[in-house]
Parts: sequence; structure tokens; C-alpha cells
Amino acid sequence: MTAPVLSHSSLERLRWVVADGWAVTRRDLLHWANRPGQVVANVLFSVMVLLLFAYLFGGAMTVPGGDYREFLVPGVLAMTMIFGVEGTFTAVNNDIARGVTDRFRSMPMAPSAVVVGRCAADMLNAALTLAALVAAGLAIGWRWHEGLLSALAAFGLLLLLRLAMLWLGIYLGLVLRSPESVMALQILVWPLGFLSNAFVPPGTMPGWLGTVVEWNPLSATVAATRELFGNPGWQGTAWPAQHPALAAIAWSALFIAVFLPLSVRRYRLLSR
Repeated sequence: MTAPVLSHSSLERLRWVVADGWAVTRRDLLHWANRPGQVVANVLFSVMVLLLFAYLFGGAMTVPGGDYREFLVPGVLAMTMIFGVEGTFTAVNNDIARGVTDRFRSMPMAPSAVVVGRCAADMLNAALTLAALVAAGLAIGWRWHEGLLSALAAFGLLLLLRLAMLWLGIYLGLVLRSPESVMALQILVWPLGFLSNAFVPPGTMPGWLGTVVEWNPLSATVAATRELFGNPGWQGTAWPAQHPALAAIAWSALFIAVFLPLSVRRYRLLSR
């Protein structure tokens, strides 16, 4: 049985998407280079959250079998990844309001290039934030204990979660165009982050709430990264807690499978 071969037209279409997507990515990177304060502020905010919980609450928290800071760092890393929804949503929304998206649509560009380029730029920003948080975590005493390959797998799961959240943010940015929607999205994102196992074990919560937390997509990634880093965690009874890596991949794959095609389709229909 021979492997499928891409046709010449398919290869040309792929090159078209990659070239145009890189042009959009480069545009966003140049904007950030001209306004570095915004990028620095986002990174510093994430570092501040880590330091705040580590030093303000760390002395009062106990984690069975380990140090609270080692319990905390994977949670903050994962929580920072879901905040990509807000930034991506706002950027897409602003481009539509300023007519930038209409100018892109009037150009001979691949229909998916704008959303793909936006996603690629935000993934680079996420990698920068992740690197800064890892450095801050190492500075306060956090370590991984399962070897470099396991650590790289954990970072891969974190970036996969970010990718899934970015496609959700792009889709919402294309659908919800009013400025008031930004506040509504924040109201949804923050509970998603805090109703998780990022800061406290679900076993310390009321039974029904602990169940909700264990099935939170963020909780699966947090539990999986703690396991891969060799950091202390909380072994729950729900399926995602028993198989955190599989659950983390499944949740992220589901979000991407749903919102990537919806985003491309919505972008094509914007002016119709």
C-alpha cells in the first residue's frame, strides 16, 4: 500500500498559505517590536502572578509529598496559556474594527492566511512568556525531576493548550465584534482558570465542585505537566485525573478540531 502523495495543486496551495501566513505573522511581530511595552507588560504580569502566589500564599499552603512552589509552578504555566484567548480575541476584534481585516480580504491572499498568521505570532509570544516563567520558577526554587525529555513533553502540552485556546480566541474575535464582548470574555476566562487544580488540590473542595474542577480542560494539562515534571500533584478519581496526559491531548485536539475550521469559515464569510 503506497502512501498518499500531495498533488501539485495541493502543494501550491500549501505554499500559498504558508507564504501569506508568514506575511501576517511578520506584520504582528513588527507591531510588537514597535511597541515592546505591551509584550513586556504581559510577561511581567504572568511573572507577578507566580511570585504573588509563591510568596504571599506559599507559606500557608501544604502539599502532600512535596513543596507548594513545585506544585504551583506547573499550574501557573498552564493558566498563563489560557490567557491567550483574551489577547487574541482583542487583536482580531481590533483588526476588524479598524478595517485591517477588510484590507486583507481585498488582497490576493489565501483565505486562511490571516488567521493562521495571527495564530503563529501569538504562539511565538506564548513561547516567550513560557520561557520567562520557567526562568522565574527556577529562580524561586522550582525544578523538574524526570529528565529533559519529560520536561520537553510537558512544555509541548502547555503550548498545545495555548494553540487550542488561540483558535477559540480567533473564532470569538471574528464572531463577537463589540468592545463590550471583551469584558464578557474575561468573565468567562478567569473562572475557567481558577476553577482548576492550578492553585489548590480538588480534594480540598466540596465534592461537586471538585468533580467540575477535575473535568476542567486546564486541570488535565496541569496534572499532566506535574506528572511529567515530577512535581507533587493530587491524584483524583475521575478519568482525566487518572489519565492526565491523554485527557490534556484530547481536550486540546477537540478545541482545535472544532474552532480551527470554524475560524477559517467565519473569516471567509465576514463580508457576505
